[in-house]
Amino acid sequence: MLYPRESESRDLKELNGLWDFQADTAGEGRAAGWFRNGPPKPQLMAVPASYNDVTQDAALRDHVGDVWYARTFFVPAAWRGQRVVLRVGSACHHGTVWVNGVQVAEHKGGYLPFEAELSAGVTFGGANRVVIAVSNRLDWTTLPPGDLQAGQFGNLPYPAGYRTQEYYHDFFNYAGLHRAVRLYTTPATYIRDLAVRTDLHDDAGLVRVETEVAGGPAEIACRLLDATGNEVAAARGAHAELRVPRVHPWGPGHPYLYTLEVTATTPQGRDVYRQPVGIRTVAVRDGRFLLNGKPFYFRGFGMHEDADVRGKGHDPVNALKDFNLLRWIGANSFRTSHYPYAEEVLQLADRLGFLVIDETPAVGFYFFGGGKGDVFAPEHAGAAMQAHHLQVMREMVARDRNHPCVVMWSVANESATQEAGARAYFAPVFAETRRLDPTRPVTLVQCIDAPGDTIGDLCDVICVNRYYGWYTDSGHLEVVTAQLTAYLREWHKRYGKPLFLTEYGADTLAGSHSDPPVMFTEEFQVQYLQRCHAALDGLDFIIGEHVWNFADFATKQGTTRVIGNRKGVFTRQRQPKMAAHELRARWSKK
Repeated sequence: MLYPRESESRDLKELNGLWDFQADTAGEGRAAGWFRNGPPKPQLMAVPASYNDVTQDAALRDHVGDVWYARTFFVPAAWRGQRVVLRVGSACHHGTVWVNGVQVAEHKGGYLPFEAELSAGVTFGGANRVVIAVSNRLDWTTLPPGDLQAGQFGNLPYPAGYRTQEYYHDFFNYAGLHRAVRLYTTPATYIRDLAVRTDLHDDAGLVRVETEVAGGPAEIACRLLDATGNEVAAARGAHAELRVPRVHPWGPGHPYLYTLEVTATTPQGRDVYRQPVGIRTVAVRDGRFLLNGKPFYFRGFGMHEDADVRGKGHDPVNALKDFNLLRWIGANSFRTSHYPYAEEVLQLADRLGFLVIDETPAVGFYFFGGGKGDVFAPEHAGAAMQAHHLQVMREMVARDRNHPCVVMWSVANESATQEAGARAYFAPVFAETRRLDPTRPVTLVQCIDAPGDTIGDLCDVICVNRYYGWYTDSGHLEVVTAQLTAYLREWHKRYGKPLFLTEYGADTLAGSHSDPPVMFTEEFQVQYLQRCHAALDGLDFIIGEHVWNFADFATKQGTTRVIGNRKGVFTRQRQPKMAAHELRARWSKK
Protein backbone atom coordinates (compact mmCIF):
# COMPACT_ATOMS: atom_id res chain seq x y z
CA MET A 1 0.00 0.00 0.00
CA LEU A 2 1.49 3.30 -1.09
CA TYR A 3 1.86 6.10 1.40
CA PRO A 4 -0.29 9.09 0.33
CA ARG A 5 1.95 11.74 -1.24
CA GLU A 6 1.20 14.90 -3.15
CA SER A 7 2.39 15.20 -6.73
CA GLU A 8 1.41 17.09 -9.88
CA SER A 9 -1.34 14.46 -10.36
CA ARG A 10 -2.37 13.90 -6.73
CA ASP A 11 -3.92 16.15 -4.06
CA LEU A 12 -3.84 15.51 -0.33
CA LYS A 13 -6.03 16.80 2.52
CA GLU A 14 -5.62 16.16 6.24
CA LEU A 15 -8.69 15.39 8.35
CA ASN A 16 -6.80 15.54 11.64
CA GLY A 17 -7.85 17.80 14.50
CA LEU A 18 -10.89 17.82 16.77
CA TRP A 19 -13.68 15.33 16.03
CA ASP A 20 -17.05 14.67 17.65
CA PHE A 21 -16.66 11.66 19.95
CA GLN A 22 -18.75 9.45 22.21
CA ALA A 23 -18.18 6.12 23.95
CA ASP A 24 -20.96 3.62 23.22
CA THR A 25 -21.34 2.50 26.83
CA ALA A 26 -24.67 0.77 26.20
CA GLY A 27 -23.60 -0.85 22.93
CA GLU A 28 -26.51 0.78 21.10
CA GLY A 29 -24.83 2.90 18.45
CA ARG A 30 -25.13 0.60 15.46
CA ALA A 31 -28.78 -0.31 16.10
CA ALA A 32 -29.62 3.33 16.80
CA GLY A 33 -28.06 4.49 13.54
CA TRP A 34 -25.24 6.63 14.89
CA PHE A 35 -23.46 5.96 11.59
CA ARG A 36 -25.79 8.38 9.81
CA ASN A 37 -24.82 11.64 11.50
CA GLY A 38 -22.53 10.64 14.37
CA PRO A 39 -23.08 10.11 18.10
CA PRO A 40 -25.99 11.99 19.71
CA LYS A 41 -24.16 13.46 22.74
CA PRO A 42 -20.63 14.09 21.54
CA GLN A 43 -17.64 15.63 23.22
CA LEU A 44 -14.48 16.77 21.48
CA MET A 45 -11.64 14.32 20.84
CA ALA A 46 -8.29 14.85 19.16
CA VAL A 47 -7.21 12.82 16.13
CA PRO A 48 -4.65 11.31 16.04
CA ALA A 49 -4.53 10.23 19.69
CA SER A 50 -5.55 7.49 22.05
CA TYR A 51 -8.78 8.60 23.70
CA ASN A 52 -8.04 6.95 27.05
CA ASP A 53 -6.07 9.69 28.84
CA VAL A 54 -7.47 12.82 27.18
CA THR A 55 -10.48 13.31 29.48
CA GLN A 56 -10.95 13.17 33.26
CA ASP A 57 -13.36 10.23 32.90
CA ALA A 58 -11.98 7.06 34.54
CA ALA A 59 -14.74 5.01 32.92
CA LEU A 60 -13.59 6.09 29.47
CA ARG A 61 -10.01 5.12 30.20
CA ASP A 62 -11.07 1.51 30.81
CA HIS A 63 -14.06 1.44 28.43
CA VAL A 64 -14.55 -1.84 26.56
CA GLY A 65 -16.40 -1.74 23.25
CA ASP A 66 -17.15 0.78 20.51
CA VAL A 67 -16.36 4.46 20.51
CA TRP A 68 -17.64 6.74 17.76
CA TYR A 69 -15.90 9.56 15.89
CA ALA A 70 -17.53 11.97 13.44
CA ARG A 71 -16.72 15.15 11.54
CA THR A 72 -17.79 17.15 8.51
CA PHE A 73 -15.39 17.59 5.61
CA PHE A 74 -15.51 19.27 2.22
CA VAL A 75 -14.47 17.83 -1.13
CA PRO A 76 -13.30 20.57 -3.51
CA ALA A 77 -15.30 20.88 -6.72
CA ALA A 78 -11.98 20.74 -8.58
CA TRP A 79 -11.63 17.11 -7.50
CA ARG A 80 -14.60 16.02 -9.65
CA GLY A 81 -13.46 13.37 -12.13
CA GLN A 82 -10.65 12.17 -9.85
CA ARG A 83 -10.58 9.15 -7.59
CA VAL A 84 -11.16 10.34 -4.02
CA VAL A 85 -9.77 8.02 -1.35
CA LEU A 86 -10.20 8.12 2.42
CA ARG A 87 -7.25 6.63 4.30
CA VAL A 88 -7.33 5.74 8.01
CA GLY A 89 -3.81 5.25 9.37
CA SER A 90 -4.83 3.20 12.41
CA ALA A 91 -8.03 2.21 14.21
CA CYS A 92 -7.30 0.13 17.30
CA HIS A 93 -8.38 -2.60 16.97
CA HIS A 94 -11.37 -2.76 14.62
CA GLY A 95 -12.67 0.12 12.51
CA THR A 96 -15.86 0.63 10.52
CA VAL A 97 -16.28 3.74 8.35
CA TRP A 98 -19.40 5.38 6.97
CA VAL A 99 -19.49 8.40 4.66
CA ASN A 100 -22.82 10.19 4.27
CA GLY A 101 -24.52 7.28 6.02
CA VAL A 102 -23.11 4.56 3.73
CA GLN A 103 -20.57 2.02 4.99
CA VAL A 104 -17.42 2.30 2.89
CA ALA A 105 -14.81 0.30 4.81
CA GLU A 106 -14.23 -2.19 7.62
CA HIS A 107 -10.86 -3.34 8.93
CA LYS A 108 -9.49 -5.56 11.69
CA GLY A 109 -5.93 -4.91 12.82
CA GLY A 110 -5.23 -1.84 14.90
CA TYR A 111 -1.74 -0.87 13.76
CA LEU A 112 -2.09 -0.91 9.97
CA PRO A 113 -3.84 1.46 7.55
CA PHE A 114 -6.91 0.87 5.39
CA GLU A 115 -8.62 2.80 2.62
CA ALA A 116 -11.94 3.35 0.87
CA GLU A 117 -12.63 4.95 -2.48
CA LEU A 118 -15.34 7.61 -2.11
CA SER A 119 -15.60 8.91 -5.67
CA ALA A 120 -19.26 7.92 -6.19
CA GLY A 121 -20.48 8.70 -2.68
CA VAL A 122 -19.37 12.23 -1.87
CA THR A 123 -20.67 15.69 -2.65
CA PHE A 124 -18.13 17.62 -4.70
CA GLY A 125 -18.03 21.28 -3.78
CA GLY A 126 -20.10 20.65 -0.65
CA ALA A 127 -20.20 19.18 2.84
CA ASN A 128 -19.85 15.48 3.66
CA ARG A 129 -20.01 13.56 6.92
CA VAL A 130 -17.60 10.79 7.96
CA VAL A 131 -18.34 8.55 10.95
CA ILE A 132 -15.93 5.94 12.30
CA ALA A 133 -16.73 3.33 14.95
CA VAL A 134 -13.64 1.92 16.68
CA SER A 135 -13.71 -1.15 18.92
CA ASN A 136 -10.94 -1.98 21.38
CA ARG A 137 -12.15 -5.51 22.07
CA LEU A 138 -9.52 -8.23 22.01
CA ASP A 139 -10.27 -11.91 21.54
CA TRP A 140 -8.59 -14.94 20.03
CA THR A 141 -9.10 -13.72 16.48
CA THR A 142 -7.24 -10.42 17.04
CA LEU A 143 -3.61 -9.43 17.39
CA PRO A 144 -2.86 -8.95 20.24
CA PRO A 145 -5.23 -11.54 21.71
CA GLY A 146 -7.38 -11.15 24.80
CA ASP A 147 -10.50 -12.25 26.69
CA LEU A 148 -13.47 -10.50 28.24
CA GLN A 149 -13.95 -11.52 31.86
CA ALA A 150 -16.68 -10.79 34.39
CA GLY A 151 -14.24 -10.56 37.30
CA GLN A 152 -11.09 -12.21 38.54
CA PHE A 153 -12.74 -14.05 41.42
CA GLY A 154 -16.03 -15.81 40.83
CA ASN A 155 -16.84 -16.04 44.54
CA LEU A 156 -16.88 -12.25 45.00
CA PRO A 157 -19.78 -9.90 44.15
CA TYR A 158 -19.37 -7.54 41.19
CA PRO A 159 -21.62 -4.76 39.84
CA ALA A 160 -24.29 -5.84 37.36
CA GLY A 161 -22.87 -6.07 33.85
CA TYR A 162 -19.29 -5.78 35.12
CA ARG A 163 -16.63 -6.90 32.69
CA THR A 164 -12.99 -6.13 31.97
CA GLN A 165 -10.70 -6.68 29.02
CA GLU A 166 -8.08 -9.26 29.95
CA TYR A 167 -4.95 -9.30 27.83
CA TYR A 168 -1.58 -11.00 28.05
CA HIS A 169 0.82 -8.31 26.82
CA ASP A 170 2.66 -5.88 29.06
CA PHE A 171 1.58 -2.52 27.63
CA PHE A 172 -1.64 -0.59 28.04
CA ASN A 173 -4.45 -1.36 25.60
CA TYR A 174 -4.64 2.16 24.21
CA ALA A 175 -7.36 2.60 21.60
CA GLY A 176 -8.80 5.06 19.12
CA LEU A 177 -7.62 6.70 15.89
CA HIS A 178 -3.89 6.64 16.54
CA ARG A 179 -2.67 7.91 13.18
CA ALA A 180 -3.64 10.41 10.53
CA VAL A 181 -6.94 10.35 8.66
CA ARG A 182 -6.50 11.74 5.15
CA LEU A 183 -8.23 12.31 1.84
CA TYR A 184 -6.21 12.03 -1.34
CA THR A 185 -6.87 11.89 -5.05
CA THR A 186 -5.50 10.01 -8.03
CA PRO A 187 -6.41 10.03 -11.71
CA ALA A 188 -8.84 7.36 -12.93
CA THR A 189 -5.88 5.31 -14.18
CA TYR A 190 -3.32 5.36 -11.41
CA ILE A 191 -0.25 3.77 -9.87
CA ARG A 192 -1.73 1.39 -7.34
CA ASP A 193 1.46 -0.05 -5.85
CA LEU A 194 5.23 -0.26 -6.15
CA ALA A 195 7.67 -2.91 -4.99
CA VAL A 196 11.30 -1.79 -4.86
CA ARG A 197 14.25 -4.13 -4.37
CA THR A 198 17.89 -3.05 -4.35
CA ASP A 199 21.26 -4.69 -4.81
CA LEU A 200 24.94 -3.72 -4.92
CA HIS A 201 27.60 -4.87 -7.40
CA ASP A 202 31.05 -3.41 -6.80
CA ASP A 203 30.54 0.37 -7.05
CA ALA A 204 27.18 0.14 -8.81
CA GLY A 205 23.68 -0.10 -7.42
CA LEU A 206 20.71 -1.94 -8.87
CA VAL A 207 17.09 -0.91 -8.31
CA ARG A 208 14.35 -3.28 -9.47
CA VAL A 209 10.85 -1.79 -9.62
CA GLU A 210 7.57 -3.67 -10.00
CA THR A 211 4.75 -1.23 -10.80
CA GLU A 212 1.06 -2.10 -10.49
CA VAL A 213 -1.38 0.12 -12.36
CA ALA A 214 -5.16 0.08 -11.91
CA GLY A 215 -7.99 1.65 -13.88
CA GLY A 216 -6.76 0.76 -17.36
CA PRO A 217 -3.60 0.30 -19.44
CA ALA A 218 -0.79 2.82 -19.18
CA GLU A 219 2.78 3.35 -20.30
CA ILE A 220 5.17 3.17 -17.34
CA ALA A 221 8.37 5.17 -17.07
CA CYS A 222 10.81 5.23 -14.12
CA ARG A 223 13.51 7.75 -13.27
CA LEU A 224 15.93 7.65 -10.36
CA LEU A 225 17.13 11.00 -9.06
CA ASP A 226 20.05 11.59 -6.71
CA ALA A 227 19.89 13.80 -3.61
CA THR A 228 20.51 16.91 -5.72
CA GLY A 229 17.69 16.10 -8.15
CA ASN A 230 19.87 14.90 -11.03
CA GLU A 231 18.74 11.85 -13.00
CA VAL A 232 21.13 8.91 -12.54
CA ALA A 233 19.11 6.13 -14.19
CA ALA A 234 15.94 5.58 -16.19
CA ALA A 235 13.90 2.68 -17.57
CA ARG A 236 10.50 1.89 -19.01
CA GLY A 237 7.91 -0.79 -18.31
CA ALA A 238 6.08 -2.28 -15.33
CA HIS A 239 9.15 -4.45 -14.60
CA ALA A 240 12.04 -2.01 -14.64
CA GLU A 241 15.69 -2.33 -13.70
CA LEU A 242 17.77 0.76 -13.05
CA ARG A 243 21.57 0.62 -12.77
CA VAL A 244 23.25 3.35 -10.71
CA PRO A 245 26.99 3.87 -11.30
CA ARG A 246 29.09 5.16 -8.42
CA VAL A 247 26.26 4.39 -6.03
CA HIS A 248 25.89 5.86 -2.55
CA PRO A 249 24.88 2.87 -0.38
CA TRP A 250 22.35 3.53 2.38
CA GLY A 251 23.34 2.85 6.00
CA PRO A 252 23.87 4.36 9.47
CA GLY A 253 26.12 7.40 9.21
CA HIS A 254 25.35 7.68 5.51
CA PRO A 255 21.57 7.41 5.02
CA TYR A 256 21.64 8.42 1.37
CA LEU A 257 18.21 8.47 -0.27
CA TYR A 258 17.49 8.57 -3.96
CA THR A 259 14.05 9.51 -5.33
CA LEU A 260 12.26 7.06 -7.59
CA GLU A 261 9.85 8.89 -9.90
CA VAL A 262 7.28 6.63 -11.58
CA THR A 263 4.90 7.96 -14.24
CA ALA A 264 1.88 6.15 -15.68
CA THR A 265 0.74 7.82 -18.92
CA THR A 266 -2.58 7.37 -20.75
CA PRO A 267 -4.24 9.37 -23.56
CA GLN A 268 -6.28 11.10 -20.82
CA GLY A 269 -3.30 12.19 -18.73
CA ARG A 270 -0.73 10.81 -16.33
CA ASP A 271 -0.17 9.83 -12.72
CA VAL A 272 3.13 10.58 -10.98
CA TYR A 273 4.33 9.02 -7.73
CA ARG A 274 7.69 9.57 -6.01
CA GLN A 275 9.20 7.05 -3.60
CA PRO A 276 12.38 7.55 -1.52
CA VAL A 277 14.84 4.71 -2.16
CA GLY A 278 17.84 3.64 -0.12
CA ILE A 279 20.13 1.26 -2.02
CA ARG A 280 21.43 -1.39 0.35
CA THR A 281 21.61 -5.15 0.89
CA VAL A 282 20.98 -7.28 3.96
CA ALA A 283 21.92 -10.92 4.45
CA VAL A 284 22.64 -13.53 7.10
CA ARG A 285 25.77 -15.52 6.30
CA ASP A 286 28.54 -17.33 8.19
CA GLY A 287 26.95 -16.54 11.55
CA ARG A 288 26.76 -12.80 10.93
CA PHE A 289 24.20 -10.21 9.93
CA LEU A 290 25.55 -8.34 6.90
CA LEU A 291 24.61 -4.83 5.84
CA ASN A 292 26.00 -3.97 2.40
CA GLY A 293 28.17 -7.07 2.64
CA LYS A 294 29.81 -6.11 5.95
CA PRO A 295 29.13 -7.47 9.48
CA PHE A 296 26.76 -5.25 11.41
CA TYR A 297 26.27 -5.12 15.20
CA PHE A 298 22.90 -3.83 16.43
CA ARG A 299 22.87 -1.31 19.29
CA GLY A 300 19.59 0.06 20.51
CA PHE A 301 16.26 -0.70 22.12
CA GLY A 302 12.91 -2.25 22.15
CA MET A 303 10.62 0.77 22.05
CA HIS A 304 6.95 1.70 22.32
CA GLU A 305 4.71 4.28 20.73
CA ASP A 306 3.74 5.74 24.09
CA ALA A 307 3.59 9.24 25.56
CA ASP A 308 1.78 11.26 28.19
CA VAL A 309 -1.83 12.18 27.38
CA ARG A 310 -1.77 11.14 23.70
CA GLY A 311 -0.96 7.47 24.45
CA LYS A 312 -0.14 5.78 21.15
CA GLY A 313 -1.25 8.70 19.00
CA HIS A 314 1.47 9.62 16.54
CA ASP A 315 3.10 13.00 17.19
CA PRO A 316 5.95 14.19 14.94
CA VAL A 317 7.44 16.22 17.81
CA ASN A 318 7.71 13.16 20.08
CA ALA A 319 8.99 11.03 17.21
CA LEU A 320 11.75 13.47 16.31
CA LYS A 321 12.76 13.82 19.97
CA ASP A 322 13.06 10.04 20.24
CA PHE A 323 15.35 9.90 17.20
CA ASN A 324 17.49 12.71 18.59
CA LEU A 325 17.87 10.73 21.82
CA LEU A 326 18.75 7.60 19.84
CA ARG A 327 21.50 9.51 18.07
CA TRP A 328 22.72 11.08 21.32
CA ILE A 329 23.03 7.71 23.05
CA GLY A 330 24.85 6.05 20.13
CA ALA A 331 22.10 3.64 19.06
CA ASN A 332 21.87 2.46 15.46
CA SER A 333 18.66 0.38 15.51
CA PHE A 334 15.40 -0.48 17.27
CA ARG A 335 12.59 -3.03 17.20
CA THR A 336 8.97 -1.98 16.72
CA SER A 337 7.94 -3.84 19.83
CA HIS A 338 5.29 -5.09 19.62
CA TYR A 339 3.38 -3.84 16.56
CA PRO A 340 4.09 -1.94 13.34
CA TYR A 341 4.80 1.71 14.11
CA ALA A 342 3.45 4.73 12.23
CA GLU A 343 4.79 5.00 8.70
CA GLU A 344 6.20 8.42 9.56
CA VAL A 345 8.49 6.77 12.14
CA LEU A 346 9.93 4.49 9.46
CA GLN A 347 10.35 7.48 7.16
CA LEU A 348 12.45 9.18 9.85
CA ALA A 349 14.51 6.00 10.27
CA ASP A 350 15.12 6.01 6.50
CA ARG A 351 16.23 9.63 6.56
CA LEU A 352 18.38 9.39 9.69
CA GLY A 353 19.93 5.96 9.09
CA PHE A 354 18.53 3.59 11.73
CA LEU A 355 17.95 -0.13 11.18
CA VAL A 356 14.52 -1.45 12.17
CA ILE A 357 13.20 -4.88 13.09
CA ASP A 358 9.55 -4.66 12.03
CA GLU A 359 7.29 -6.69 14.33
CA THR A 360 3.65 -7.80 14.16
CA PRO A 361 1.22 -7.37 17.10
CA ALA A 362 1.53 -11.11 17.84
CA VAL A 363 2.37 -10.55 21.50
CA GLY A 364 0.68 -12.26 24.44
CA PHE A 365 1.10 -15.77 23.04
CA TYR A 366 2.34 -17.05 26.39
CA PHE A 367 0.26 -17.66 29.52
CA PHE A 368 2.79 -16.65 32.14
CA GLY A 369 1.50 -18.21 35.34
CA GLY A 370 -0.47 -20.92 33.53
CA GLY A 371 -3.93 -22.15 34.35
CA LYS A 372 -5.44 -21.48 30.92
CA GLY A 373 -4.31 -24.51 28.94
CA ASP A 374 -2.19 -24.29 25.81
CA VAL A 375 -1.85 -21.13 23.75
CA PHE A 376 -1.70 -23.08 20.49
CA ALA A 377 -5.04 -24.78 20.85
CA PRO A 378 -8.28 -24.46 18.82
CA GLU A 379 -9.89 -22.23 21.46
CA HIS A 380 -6.89 -19.86 21.54
CA ALA A 381 -4.32 -19.48 18.75
CA GLY A 382 -6.14 -21.77 16.34
CA ALA A 383 -7.23 -21.54 12.71
CA ALA A 384 -9.03 -18.18 13.02
CA MET A 385 -6.07 -16.53 14.72
CA GLN A 386 -3.62 -18.00 12.21
CA ALA A 387 -5.68 -16.70 9.28
CA HIS A 388 -5.68 -13.20 10.77
CA HIS A 389 -1.95 -13.45 11.55
CA LEU A 390 -1.25 -14.27 7.90
CA GLN A 391 -3.33 -11.30 6.77
CA VAL A 392 -1.47 -8.98 9.14
CA MET A 393 1.83 -10.17 7.67
CA ARG A 394 0.56 -9.47 4.15
CA GLU A 395 -0.54 -5.96 5.09
CA MET A 396 2.63 -5.16 7.06
CA VAL A 397 4.99 -6.33 4.32
CA ALA A 398 2.96 -4.50 1.65
CA ARG A 399 3.11 -1.30 3.70
CA ASP A 400 6.77 -1.41 4.78
CA ARG A 401 8.71 -3.36 2.12
CA ASN A 402 10.08 -0.24 0.38
CA HIS A 403 11.75 1.17 3.49
CA PRO A 404 15.54 0.66 3.51
CA CYS A 405 15.49 0.93 7.31
CA VAL A 406 13.44 -2.29 7.64
CA VAL A 407 16.01 -5.08 7.68
CA MET A 408 14.18 -7.94 9.41
CA TRP A 409 10.62 -9.16 9.94
CA SER A 410 9.60 -10.41 13.38
CA VAL A 411 6.46 -12.56 13.24
CA ALA A 412 5.86 -12.63 17.03
CA ASN A 413 7.21 -11.79 20.48
CA GLU A 414 7.55 -14.21 23.42
CA SER A 415 5.45 -17.14 22.27
CA ALA A 416 5.01 -20.54 23.88
CA THR A 417 7.13 -22.26 21.24
CA GLN A 418 7.63 -25.25 23.50
CA GLU A 419 4.02 -26.34 22.94
CA ALA A 420 3.17 -29.16 20.56
CA GLY A 421 0.98 -26.94 18.37
CA ALA A 422 3.44 -24.08 17.96
CA ARG A 423 5.20 -25.35 14.84
CA ALA A 424 1.99 -26.08 12.92
CA TYR A 425 0.86 -22.54 13.73
CA PHE A 426 4.07 -20.68 12.88
CA ALA A 427 5.46 -22.65 9.90
CA PRO A 428 2.89 -21.17 7.46
CA VAL A 429 3.49 -17.68 8.89
CA PHE A 430 7.24 -17.96 8.22
CA ALA A 431 6.62 -19.41 4.76
CA GLU A 432 4.17 -16.66 3.77
CA THR A 433 6.51 -13.93 5.03
CA ARG A 434 9.38 -15.31 2.94
CA ARG A 435 7.11 -15.62 -0.08
CA LEU A 436 6.07 -11.99 0.32
CA ASP A 437 9.66 -10.79 0.76
CA PRO A 438 12.57 -13.16 0.10
CA THR A 439 15.11 -10.35 0.58
CA ARG A 440 14.94 -9.93 4.37
CA PRO A 441 15.65 -12.30 7.27
CA VAL A 442 12.68 -13.50 9.33
CA THR A 443 12.70 -14.10 13.07
CA LEU A 444 10.54 -14.73 16.13
CA VAL A 445 11.59 -13.27 19.48
CA GLN A 446 11.94 -16.07 22.04
CA CYS A 447 11.63 -16.19 25.82
CA ILE A 448 11.90 -19.91 26.64
CA ASP A 449 14.84 -22.24 27.21
CA ALA A 450 16.49 -23.55 24.05
CA PRO A 451 16.00 -27.32 24.66
CA GLY A 452 12.21 -27.00 24.67
CA ASP A 453 11.87 -24.87 21.54
CA THR A 454 10.20 -26.31 18.44
CA ILE A 455 10.56 -23.54 15.82
CA GLY A 456 14.07 -22.03 16.02
CA ASP A 457 15.16 -23.71 12.79
CA LEU A 458 12.57 -21.58 10.96
CA CYS A 459 14.35 -18.37 12.03
CA ASP A 460 17.22 -16.77 10.14
CA VAL A 461 18.36 -15.04 13.36
CA ILE A 462 17.69 -16.28 16.90
CA CYS A 463 16.34 -13.38 18.97
CA VAL A 464 15.91 -13.90 22.72
CA ASN A 465 14.67 -11.95 25.76
CA ARG A 466 16.04 -12.67 29.23
CA TYR A 467 15.97 -11.07 32.70
CA TYR A 468 18.21 -13.08 35.05
CA GLY A 469 18.57 -11.28 38.36
CA TRP A 470 15.23 -9.54 37.89
CA TYR A 471 12.36 -12.00 37.46
CA THR A 472 14.52 -14.87 38.74
CA ASP A 473 16.98 -14.59 41.64
CA SER A 474 15.54 -11.11 42.05
CA GLY A 475 18.09 -8.53 43.15
CA HIS A 476 21.11 -10.86 42.90
CA LEU A 477 23.41 -9.12 40.47
CA GLU A 478 26.14 -11.65 41.13
CA VAL A 479 24.32 -14.36 39.11
CA VAL A 480 23.51 -12.33 36.01
CA THR A 481 26.67 -12.73 33.89
CA ALA A 482 27.10 -16.47 34.41
CA GLN A 483 23.43 -17.31 33.92
CA LEU A 484 23.02 -15.15 30.82
CA THR A 485 26.23 -16.54 29.30
CA ALA A 486 25.02 -20.11 29.80
CA TYR A 487 21.60 -19.29 28.36
CA LEU A 488 23.02 -17.71 25.21
CA ARG A 489 25.51 -20.54 24.71
CA GLU A 490 22.66 -23.03 24.94
CA TRP A 491 20.73 -21.32 22.15
CA HIS A 492 23.81 -21.09 19.94
CA LYS A 493 24.68 -24.74 20.53
CA ARG A 494 21.12 -25.76 19.60
CA TYR A 495 20.91 -23.91 16.27
CA GLY A 496 24.32 -22.41 15.40
CA LYS A 497 22.70 -19.24 14.11
CA PRO A 498 23.43 -15.57 14.77
CA LEU A 499 22.10 -14.65 18.21
CA PHE A 500 20.55 -11.33 19.20
CA LEU A 501 19.66 -10.34 22.79
CA THR A 502 16.53 -8.32 22.05
CA GLU A 503 15.44 -7.62 25.63
CA TYR A 504 17.28 -7.21 28.94
CA GLY A 505 16.81 -4.62 31.66
CA ALA A 506 15.57 -3.66 35.11
CA ASP A 507 12.71 -1.46 36.35
CA THR A 508 14.03 1.81 37.76
CA LEU A 509 12.33 4.69 39.51
CA ALA A 510 14.09 7.85 38.32
CA GLY A 511 15.69 9.63 41.27
CA SER A 512 15.82 6.52 43.49
CA HIS A 513 19.34 5.78 44.71
CA SER A 514 21.05 3.22 46.88
CA ASP A 515 24.61 2.14 47.58
CA PRO A 516 24.99 -0.83 47.71
CA PRO A 517 22.45 -0.99 44.85
CA VAL A 518 19.00 -2.51 45.35
CA MET A 519 16.20 -3.17 42.90
CA PHE A 520 14.37 -0.19 41.38
CA THR A 521 17.27 2.20 41.99
CA GLU A 522 19.31 3.86 39.28
CA GLU A 523 22.51 2.28 40.56
CA PHE A 524 20.96 -1.19 40.24
CA GLN A 525 19.90 -0.55 36.64
CA VAL A 526 23.42 0.56 35.70
CA GLN A 527 25.08 -2.45 37.31
CA TYR A 528 22.45 -4.79 35.87
CA LEU A 529 23.26 -3.61 32.35
CA GLN A 530 26.99 -3.88 33.04
CA ARG A 531 26.59 -7.53 34.11
CA CYS A 532 24.60 -8.31 30.96
CA HIS A 533 27.20 -6.60 28.79
CA ALA A 534 29.96 -8.66 30.40
CA ALA A 535 28.17 -11.75 29.13
CA LEU A 536 27.65 -10.34 25.64
CA ASP A 537 31.24 -9.17 25.29
CA GLY A 538 32.51 -12.67 26.03
CA LEU A 539 30.61 -14.32 23.14
CA ASP A 540 31.61 -14.05 19.48
CA PHE A 541 28.26 -15.14 18.01
CA ILE A 542 26.21 -12.20 19.33
CA ILE A 543 25.07 -9.78 16.60
CA GLY A 544 23.21 -7.24 18.69
CA GLU A 545 21.98 -5.83 21.98
CA HIS A 546 18.61 -4.12 22.44
CA VAL A 547 17.95 -2.87 25.94
CA TRP A 548 14.41 -3.06 27.29
CA ASN A 549 13.28 -0.34 27.16
CA PHE A 550 14.00 2.98 25.51
CA ALA A 551 11.57 4.88 27.78
CA ASP A 552 9.10 4.11 30.57
CA PHE A 553 5.65 3.27 29.23
CA ALA A 554 2.07 2.67 30.37
CA THR A 555 0.75 -0.78 31.25
CA LYS A 556 -2.47 -2.10 32.72
CA GLN A 557 -2.67 -1.70 36.47
CA GLY A 558 -1.14 -4.44 38.60
CA THR A 559 0.92 -5.06 41.69
CA THR A 560 4.10 -5.62 39.64
CA ARG A 561 3.86 -2.30 37.76
CA VAL A 562 4.29 1.05 39.54
CA ILE A 563 2.41 3.42 37.20
CA GLY A 564 3.63 1.48 34.20
CA ASN A 565 6.77 -0.35 33.18
CA ARG A 566 9.85 1.50 34.46
CA LYS A 567 12.56 -0.36 32.54
CA GLY A 568 13.21 2.68 30.35
CA VAL A 569 16.65 4.25 30.38
CA PHE A 570 14.71 7.45 29.72
CA THR A 571 11.63 8.49 31.68
CA ARG A 572 8.29 8.67 29.92
CA GLN A 573 9.02 12.40 29.56
CA ARG A 574 12.30 11.50 27.76
CA GLN A 575 14.70 12.55 30.50
CA PRO A 576 17.80 10.36 30.99
CA LYS A 577 18.38 8.07 33.93
CA MET A 578 21.93 7.14 34.96
CA ALA A 579 21.72 4.11 32.68
CA ALA A 580 21.38 6.34 29.61
CA HIS A 581 24.81 7.83 30.31
CA GLU A 582 26.22 4.33 30.89
CA LEU A 583 24.93 3.18 27.49
CA ARG A 584 26.17 6.33 25.78
CA ALA A 585 29.66 5.70 27.08
CA ARG A 586 29.54 2.04 25.96
CA TRP A 587 28.06 2.59 22.53
CA SER A 588 30.26 5.55 21.66
CA LYS A 589 33.26 3.18 21.92
CA LYS A 590 31.85 0.59 19.48
